[in-house]
Amino acid sequence: MVKEPKTLQQAILYFADPDNCVSYLVDRRWRNGVVCPTCGRKDAAYVPVRRVWQCKTRHPKSQFSIKVGTIFEESAVSLDKWLLAMWMVANCKNGVSSWEIHRALGVTQKTAWFMLHRIRLAMQNTCDLRMGQDGGPVEADETFIGGKPKNMHVRKRKLAKNGSFHIDKPAVFGMLDRATREVRAKVIPSVKRDVLQKAILDQVVPGSKVYTDGWSGYSGLAEKEFVHETVNHLQEYVRGEVHTQGIENFWSLLKRGLGGTYVSVEPFHLFRYVDEQAFRYNNRATPDNPMTDGDRFSLAVSQIVGKRLTYAELTGKELKIPEAN
Repeated sequence: MVKEPKTLQQAILYFADPDNCVSYLVDRRWRNGVVCPTCGRKDAAYVPVRRVWQCKTRHPKSQFSIKVGTIFEESAVSLDKWLLAMWMVANCKNGVSSWEIHRALGVTQKTAWFMLHRIRLAMQNTCDLRMGQDGGPVEADETFIGGKPKNMHVRKRKLAKNGSFHIDKPAVFGMLDRATREVRAKVIPSVKRDVLQKAILDQVVPGSKVYTDGWSGYSGLAEKEFVHETVNHLQEYVRGEVHTQGIENFWSLLKRGLGGTYVSVEPFHLFRYVDEQAFRYNNRATPDNPMTDGDRFSLAVSQIVGKRLTYAELTGKELKIPEAN
């Protein structure tokens, strides 16, 4: 087992050696031995001068590096910079901007922005288990991401007084399982009843307790095999154990990062920032789970395989195929 750095200073010193970068990644990607990404053969020979492996079967791409098949694939950025960027994203509570990565690692801001989005892809939650497995109640809530009414144009501020200021804002729906303290959140097209309740039906075990606010989009959940209780925020925020303060805490952290660190986020990319914050929240240190910075970083590194994000995909630009003459 490769010795794990526990602090940022230790990580900087450890990953300054390219061989340490490779061995650290190999230990998390191929615990039972190196496997050729193309043919699956397990006896590839290591070429230490170039830090690549040579598969003994003749086929295209018989030589491969640790980057192949990961978020690092076809990146000219060295592994030490990639791993330090991952360390910062995984452990900075309010996130880290592309400009900060640009200044800290000596890459361009555009490169840093691309790196961060690829790291966020690795942080996506891939758990298929439904919430409420341990019998704990599930809090559900929605929020809107955007500017505050006090900073809006006077015309939009008038809409805010009528409760319509969120019309143009992207909506995010989230759920918190109190038993496991896991949060799941995603960008949704609207806060209509069919959208909200479909998300709950897909993610929560039937028969679970579901606590929400008084929004009409949640009405009818009791008829769909859930124990549904609400709290009216016009009158109260907590009634015994019925409240949504846990998921509201997550919204506070998310908006603090979006408003303070990233400043302006395009709705097209919003879901990636939600994934990033959810990863940090779900892997935060608690009395029951004393996770360190090194543990959180190691978990993020273990999720880099099989995920690829190209710049054309990230920017929404499809590659044009030349027409045949």
